[in-house]
Amino acid sequence: MNSVCQMIKRQTDANFVNLRTAILTYDREAPVCGAPAWRYVYHTIHSADKWFFNPFIYEEPAFHEPGLDNPNARCNTVLSDEQLLGYLEQVRNKTAAYLDALTDEMLNECPPECGYTRLELVLMQFRHLSVHVGLLNGQTAERTGKFPLYITPDSLDRLEKGLYE
Repeated sequence: MNSVCQMIKRQTDANFVNLRTAILTYDREAPVCGAPAWRYVYHTIHSADKWFFNPFIYEEPAFHEPGLDNPNARCNTVLSDEQLLGYLEQVRNKTAAYLDALTDEMLNECPPECGYTRLELVLMQFRHLSVHVGLLNGQTAERTGKFPLYITPDSLDRLEKGLYE
């Protein structure tokens, strides 16, 4: 039987693949609640980078500026899709390594200076990633009439058929 951490890792990787697909199919400048869609992409990746592990002990990425992670805040930085995809891959690799080092028992523990258990942090990010991938995919479906491919850990081979359902 798989450990809980192994199951989480498989599902987490599928979440990151689905976010990557959303980035490859979205209109980065399309307005989402008044902000360009790419700001929501950054917000989602940044949240996974920060909240998946320990939001209270966190170092911002070098390209971050205050407010960049809040789509409603004004900022001067504009990230390209290549930068967003690179950041996503960094966070995906960081998360995989983190989950490889966890044990099932550690899921019930709180990281240092954090009031949430590791399992709560994981579940918060599953919810957060799903909400924003759905938001981006809905925007893409509305614009193109096609729904971006959404995979599960058991359907990764579907990516060979393209980016849309």
